Amino acid sequence: MESSFPLVFAAVVGFGHAFEADHLIAVSSIVTKRNNLSLALKDGIYWGLGHSSTIFFIGLWMIVGKATLLNGYFGYFEAIVGLMLILLGFFRLYQYFNHKDNPSQFIDTKRSHNLAYGVGLVHGLAGSGAMILLVMTEIQSSFSSMMYLLIFGMGSVAGMLVAAGVLSLPFSKKISNNQSLQFGLVMLSSLLCIGYGVYLLIQ
Repeated sequence: MESSFPLVFAAVVGFGHAFEADHLIAVSSIVTKRNNLSLALKDGIYWGLGHSSTIFFIGLWMIVGKATLLNGYFGYFEAIVGLMLILLGFFRLYQYFNHKDNPSQFIDTKRSHNLAYGVGLVHGLAGSGAMILLVMTEIQSSFSSMMYLLIFGMGSVAGMLVAAGVLSLPFSKKISNNQSLQFGLVMLSSLLCIGYGVYLLIQ
């Protein structure tokens, strides 16, 4: 049974998981305030760490502790992610319009990545249900199941590192100095965040 889900493929699955629509939309909203590639890449890493932390610890509870208490709540976790995306989109719009007369203040040069980590934590809640139940079904060993989730998490970190780097390119210093272009990109990112968040809430 375990040969259907070999651990060697866990990182590949995790890497691809990072590129799901809601993940990319949320991270694109975060990097709209960065014009520094290094900081954007670290945002991606911290998102991946937050996402992996939630999945791993919920998995530890469910797989090792044989807990099933959360099974009926994973749908609500998706709604929480939708609400988070809506709030993130509106927050970005608020920040932009609050600093539109001084665009340089909109750019975040701080080395804190708490927002990215927190968003990753919430995303991990929504993604944990299907992933953990799938692993529990296909992999009988608790140790192998936890190793799968750990390697999957490492793949997610790598995937979001790449995604954050690519998504940050439109917000490079040269482009961020163009106020009209920056406005369009921020609006697009924020409205995608809000729209997809509403979609998740309706679902």
